[in-house]
Amino acid sequence: MASGQGDADLTGMLEAWKDGDQDALDLLVARVYPELRRMARRQLARCRPGDSLGSVGLANEAYLKLVRAGGLTCENRVHFMALCAQIMRRIVVDHARERASAKRGGGVPNVAIEVDLLPAPGHGVGVLDLDQALAALARMDPRKGRLVELRYFGGLTIDEAAEVLHVSRGTAKRDWLLAKAWLLAELSDDG
Repeated sequence: MASGQGDADLTGMLEAWKDGDQDALDLLVARVYPELRRMARRQLARCRPGDSLGSVGLANEAYLKLVRAGGLTCENRVHFMALCAQIMRRIVVDHARERASAKRGGGVPNVAIEVDLLPAPGHGVGVLDLDQALAALARMDPRKGRLVELRYFGGLTIDEAAEVLHVSRGTAKRDWLLAKAWLLAELSDDG
């Protein structure tokens, strides 16, 4: 999305939503819906084919959770998209838990760990295993856990994630390298 006036409009919509204007959320989501769909497709592309949760459904569920949450505080578009990434991650994990419980552990979606995240092409990791590893990382180092969530689940760039986390680009890059190495070791132990 282009910056400048468009971002100023979005910031105004975020402020209005924070103040309780649900129409502002509707306008905001209409503006960023294509980005939400891309984010949903990225997340679901990592899951096993045939999963019943589609990108439209995931984007729509995220929207409904935003509506139910009421006016949340987001500084700008990047923060709003980070919030959406977090919501979508929770939806995907909850969906995986429901499927696992319904099938007693069978058919739980796997996610393909991208070469950029972990250097193991084609290595499938269960959504729940990834969520547990990410939760463990976040307990040890909340910033690194949040960075992985923003980059991997939200598709944010290093610069955007650094902005959300209020750290320098260099710090975000170092955290990203350390988090990837830690997750590789953690997921290799489980697998």
